[in-house]
Amino acid sequence: MAYWLMKSEPDVFSFDDLAAKTAKGEAEEWHGVRNYAARNNMKAMKVGDEAFFYHSNIGKEIVGIMKIVAPAHPDSTGELNGKGEVVWECVDVQSVKPFPRPVTLAEIKATEALSELELVKLSRLSVSKVSSSEWSLLCKMGGL
Repeated sequence: MAYWLMKSEPDVFSFDDLAAKTAKGEAEEWHGVRNYAARNNMKAMKVGDEAFFYHSNIGKEIVGIMKIVAPAHPDSTGELNGKGEVVWECVDVQSVKPFPRPVTLAEIKATEALSELELVKLSRLSVSKVSSSEWSLLCKMGGL
């Protein structure tokens, strides 16, 4: 299993929004990503991988865990290139559980063991990799 971190602005789509969809048995297409590195990370995801849900801009904190429930597929909000090919892809996700205590970006940056976390080193990347040791530490920091 691989681990990831995926950002969303909570005033657009929050972890609570995802949890409500999941409670109804629905998944959310993680659409609208328009960065090649982030898209490539989604293309590398496998069903069953887990990701942190990070509230960006407002809050700047990890608030929960979600799972990948469908592999990369054409983004329904994406356009085709001049050859009629799909450029943007996305995965589908469902919530797993909220963090008992959100982990803020300030806490993450203050933790030496997380200095190599892509969230810190590649701060503008909306879909990033998380190592298993980083995952374990962040879960512990979040009360899991």
